[in-house]
Amino acid sequence: MIGPDISAVLPEIALAIYAMAALIYGVYTSKDRLAPTLTWVTACVFFVLGAWIGLNGEGTQIAFGGMFIEDGFARFAKVVILFSAAAILLISKDHMAKLGILKFEFPILISLSAVGMMMMVSAGDLMALYMGLELQSLALYVVAALHRDNAKSTEAGLKYFVLGALSSGMLLYGASLVYGFAGTTLFTGIIEAASQGEHMPMGLLFGLIFLISGLAFKVSAAPFHMWTPDVYEGSPTPVTAFFATAPKVAAMALFARVVHDAFGDSVVEWQQIVAFLAVISMFLGSIAAIGQRDIKRLMAYSSIAHMGFALMGLASGTVVGVQAMLIYMTIYVTMNIGAFAFIVTMEKDGQPITDIRAMSMLSTREPLKAMALLVIMFSLAGVPPLLGFFGKFYVLTAAVDAGLAWLAVAGVIASVIGAFYYIRIVFYMYFGSAEEVSDVNGGTLQWVGLMGVALILVLGVINLFGVEGAALAAAEALVN
Repeated sequence: MIGPDISAVLPEIALAIYAMAALIYGVYTSKDRLAPTLTWVTACVFFVLGAWIGLNGEGTQIAFGGMFIEDGFARFAKVVILFSAAAILLISKDHMAKLGILKFEFPILISLSAVGMMMMVSAGDLMALYMGLELQSLALYVVAALHRDNAKSTEAGLKYFVLGALSSGMLLYGASLVYGFAGTTLFTGIIEAASQGEHMPMGLLFGLIFLISGLAFKVSAAPFHMWTPDVYEGSPTPVTAFFATAPKVAAMALFARVVHDAFGDSVVEWQQIVAFLAVISMFLGSIAAIGQRDIKRLMAYSSIAHMGFALMGLASGTVVGVQAMLIYMTIYVTMNIGAFAFIVTMEKDGQPITDIRAMSMLSTREPLKAMALLVIMFSLAGVPPLLGFFGKFYVLTAAVDAGLAWLAVAGVIASVIGAFYYIRIVFYMYFGSAEEVSDVNGGTLQWVGLMGVALILVLGVINLFGVEGAALAAAEALVN
């Protein structure tokens, strides 16, 4: 008979056992031949696990004395994390094999990072939070430097590791301050300590600021974004695609978990900090991306701007705000999967290329791919009636309803600025110079990913595929 604590963490245990079993099996077999099969199997495991969590979970389970929380909010985030990780594995297999870096360790490291992410979104304690965060981060440091013969990849891994260690230190310092003033690491105890008296104790407030700073690094929010452009550019493109999807959802969900579960009665204190992060992220990401010619660096700054919009929903401090943030993150991840499904196919003379000018006149050579990419870029820019517009509409509405109209206005201005660099890519595809042409030789999975996402962004406007209702139920499970 499985105890209640074990049943709550069964998906995490299953994935951890799979990762360890795959590692042991890989060590004692032919590693090179195993990698493609293991990538497929891992993607299937992610899909099955995501479906299991989405279909079987109900209610709220508190395990290990409050350290682990399995509720609707955690389940929603886990499903998005697992499905997006599976999609990235599938679209990356051919590209990594072509580069000669499809090692059997890659899907295993992704699996271990996914275990960490699942732990993060269910954390009910500062120690559980840190354990999940570090498990995710340690795996990501390695995959960033997976292309060992490439100087940029090695540099990306080193930069990510050094700056990641700095952010972990900030987060731990914040956790120690919170523990010192609250007398507990449990979120339920912290919220009691924070709500005593008219104002939050100064030491607890400083602890909260350091915690938020550490989490802001993980979501690439300015001014803690400094690692993002270099790591996105230097990492192998499939790894960059992974960075831009599942870890962002996990970090943003953890961010929401901390501010609502541990500091839910102190919205006024953290709302100002989160709103500040949102504004500078939106503007820095939108303005800095204008000068970029490398598509991966451009997507890095785009990511910073998009995290600003997601933080706008979180800054609202309401159920509607959390719902808007979850909807936005789901749409954002979907758009990124489609964009990177195309980026991994870009090459010239058999070598990967990331210069946006290489997309010139794509419409004459691959009209269907150009049209799909146009839909994705317009959606990223928030052009109606595509799905990306509704993501921004939800977070803007949540901000206005929470009395943060100034933040919504800032968001609209940043969105207009950001539209420039997305439209510039479309300009190259349809009106660029024929001299800059590159090859686009993706396989079936990349084609399916690109076309499937474009179709979702167009058809999703009908009812958002039910994500709106699921996000509301998840938000209500968190904000109570």
